[in-house]
Amino acid sequence: MLRRIIGIETEYGVTFALRGQRRLSPDEVSRFLFRKVVAWGRSSNVFLENGSRLYLDVGSHPEYATAECDNLDDLIAQDKAGETILRELVSYAQAQLDEEGVRGSIYLFKNNTDSAGNSYGCHENYCIERIDDLSRLEQVFIPYLISRQIFTGAGKVVTNAKGTAFSMSQRAEHIWESISSATTRSRPIINTRDEPHADPERFRRLHVIVGDSNMSEYATFLKTGTAAVVLAMVEDRATVLRDYNLAAPINALREISYDLWSKEPLHLASGRDMTALEIQDDLCERAEAFAATRDLPADQVRAVTMWREVIEQYRNDPMALADRVDWIAKWQLIDRERERSGVPLSDPRIALIDLLYHDTDLTRGLYYRRQAKGYSRRIVDDAAVAHAATTPPATTRALMRGTFIRAAKEWHRDYTVDWVHLKLNDDMQRTVLLKDPFKSSDERFQKLLVSLQRPERRD
Repeated sequence: MLRRIIGIETEYGVTFALRGQRRLSPDEVSRFLFRKVVAWGRSSNVFLENGSRLYLDVGSHPEYATAECDNLDDLIAQDKAGETILRELVSYAQAQLDEEGVRGSIYLFKNNTDSAGNSYGCHENYCIERIDDLSRLEQVFIPYLISRQIFTGAGKVVTNAKGTAFSMSQRAEHIWESISSATTRSRPIINTRDEPHADPERFRRLHVIVGDSNMSEYATFLKTGTAAVVLAMVEDRATVLRDYNLAAPINALREISYDLWSKEPLHLASGRDMTALEIQDDLCERAEAFAATRDLPADQVRAVTMWREVIEQYRNDPMALADRVDWIAKWQLIDRERERSGVPLSDPRIALIDLLYHDTDLTRGLYYRRQAKGYSRRIVDDAAVAHAATTPPATTRALMRGTFIRAAKEWHRDYTVDWVHLKLNDDMQRTVLLKDPFKSSDERFQKLLVSLQRPERRD
């Protein structure tokens, strides 16, 4: 599969504080946030006109799932549109709290851990061919996911029994298995629960749980684009790939996270040793050869080119990647504060930088302050993000979902939708099943749209 459907699900952290002191619990804040959502759809779990899903997840975390995207630019715009939509909810909720005389400010963080040590996810979904033998995923894709944190990590100051240290990845400490059907009790790198949200005879949805939430558009593009290419190589049985299976995958995930400059070798099940950088370098070389002989989409070819550039820059001067890689940008901010103030990594001022990097407020968040100064490379512009906040991708089934929702609201019709179904809640109970995520229109859908405007009456 070369053209591929990809989606990102992001859980956000929320708090309400006044001069650094928490005033409301996350549950109370989230109830204010979702008042407007409930008004949209009489529920805190709704699909939006841009084809995405917005809901309140376990632990009072707002979660935004992008619409299905078949190109990376759409995916980045949809991901950033989630921040835009949630900022609007924050503004609405803040006004409600102000009216009720509750003093304080709502903070919305796109990160993966809170002060109590709880973790919440950024999950990637890749539509893959219906395969039941997962051995090539274990040999290639999981080692790729474990080692890719050198350019996808969001960075985190971690304090534990060993002391305080900086790590590349926020999620590395919270993953316990390589492959599992669990998601919270024992978090795996890949979740194997078979929910394709598509034709189960043709497709499988690969649910990747190990990733960090990226502020950087560049990192998100690289993360998902390189994953798509590696999956294409895994699916292509004619492509010979090395077995990178790690002797202790979860230990390796944690070790890499603290090995900022990729100096320490990892033990492979075959008996060989490779560093994280060497695994990425070898995979990138094979991806370059694959791209040269296959008709890959242009955005995936671009991802391979970016992959090579980042690997070489990381090898020669990692800090020059501060405009592209989140953990390096954060480490640069922390390093400068430590040099300026002479404080240890455990100082509260460092913890504040660690947190505020992920603040989604455009004027307060450290990432967005860097972006405003031109210190962060972008993939899409503000106009594309604004468009994605209201409009679904034009080349996947999300177009039908978003169009249906908009039309149903316009004609004041009661409806129900999910990833696969579009249903009119009337006497006829008309339902269209969208089993092919690659199709952006079909005859049944067009008939459903017509019926929205001309409801049949029964005597």
